[in-house]
Amino acid sequence: MSAADNKALVTAFYEQAFNDYQPEAAAAAHLGESYTQHNPEAQDGPGAFVGYVHWLRGQFPDLRLDIKRVIAEGDLVVTHSNLHLKPGDRGMAVADFWRVADGKIVEHWDVIQEVPEKSANDNTMF
Repeated sequence: MSAADNKALVTAFYEQAFNDYQPEAAAAAHLGESYTQHNPEAQDGPGAFVGYVHWLRGQFPDLRLDIKRVIAEGDLVVTHSNLHLKPGDRGMAVADFWRVADGKIVEHWDVIQEVPEKSANDNTMF
């Protein structure tokens, strides 16, 4: 798969799982049988991913993920997103790193930072 194909795969997966709230369908279509998770709050495997999305949506039913940019090189895709847990919140800046193999997402890392109320500069985090 090309870098463009990998970007499309990850974007479709992320949107379907979180914004469309179809984690089962997203996992079935886009995750590999082996899915290694590096977020310390989540377990390995497609089933664990589905459970994590349901848990997160249970805590925050109005969750919304706004993907700002997607970058790909080789088998790696990076998404930079604003994750809103509640309507009107500043949200969190999230950088996700995804590894793709044989047309499926097989590994994930993330870095998450709350968007602060005040900033030392006039730039946004996005």
